[in-house]
Amino acid sequence: MAYIDELRLINKVATMYYEDNMRQTDIAKQLGLSQAMVSRLFNRAREEGIVRISVTTPKGIFVDLEKQLMGRYGLRDAIVVDCQNSDVEETIQRDIGAAASYYVETAINNGEIIGISSWSATLLALVNSMHPVQRKKDVHVVEILGSVGNPSAEIHAAHITGRFADLVQGQAIYLPAPGIVGLKTTRDVLINDPYVHEAMAYFDRITMALVGIGSITPSPILKQSGNIFSDEELNLLREKKAVGDISQRFFDAEGNPVESSLNDRVISIELEQMKHVDRAIGMAGGSRKLAAIRAALRGGLINILITDNCTAEKLLSD
Repeated sequence: MAYIDELRLINKVATMYYEDNMRQTDIAKQLGLSQAMVSRLFNRAREEGIVRISVTTPKGIFVDLEKQLMGRYGLRDAIVVDCQNSDVEETIQRDIGAAASYYVETAINNGEIIGISSWSATLLALVNSMHPVQRKKDVHVVEILGSVGNPSAEIHAAHITGRFADLVQGQAIYLPAPGIVGLKTTRDVLINDPYVHEAMAYFDRITMALVGIGSITPSPILKQSGNIFSDEELNLLREKKAVGDISQRFFDAEGNPVESSLNDRVISIELEQMKHVDRAIGMAGGSRKLAAIRAALRGGLINILITDNCTAEKLLSD
């Protein structure tokens, strides 16, 4: 685990206890940690010199930005990573993925049903940064966007899902269907396939979702998969005021679903289902995705945000 990620969590717990006057049990519940973990973090806070008379924030940690984001958008938690250039997407994805991996390592509980969208560069960065977690009982990892597409891209999706499941010592539940199909009737047939139906039956039971937040322009990794709409279809979504998507479910500037016939061709979790996930974690940053992130926050589509400091400042500036 990265030292800066450990310091970030230690500092957050100490701030919640000493400055926000929260009880340890409430901290554990809000952050999804065990009380034993919270107690150990308090000890580390003293060892690191973070807790003295007041909380000392290490360089590169943005407690004020995190608290402001939580207050502005009603978030359960916010994690802001240090990024010097919000226009270099590869760097942002790497840093956000690393922070997300530490969050998963520390916050996963027994019986978790974790939903992941495998066509995500940030999720790939998460998997590449993550260490095996202590064995938990009855953990399932479910694909929430169809993983069938370009053959080479399918290998990528299977790698992310399978590797993540191995790291959390859980069972992988694959969604063996394309993310986007050509016709609604095709989708209707596919969702009644026993294996597809089995995977989608988990959607309403997901306890933790790890998702990227996409802009209206598809990412390179999504383009490679083949699970994208045509330019004409994307223009139609723009005409309907779409600004972003989660798992190919598009929404407008207020986070409301964009209604169109295109939605009937998608095989993924619904936006309304995302709102009911206990920990819906959005991982995104950078100028290109600013409007989409802001909209997802306004619509309550996620309740935990992991982003970079440049993006966080812009989210708070309007």
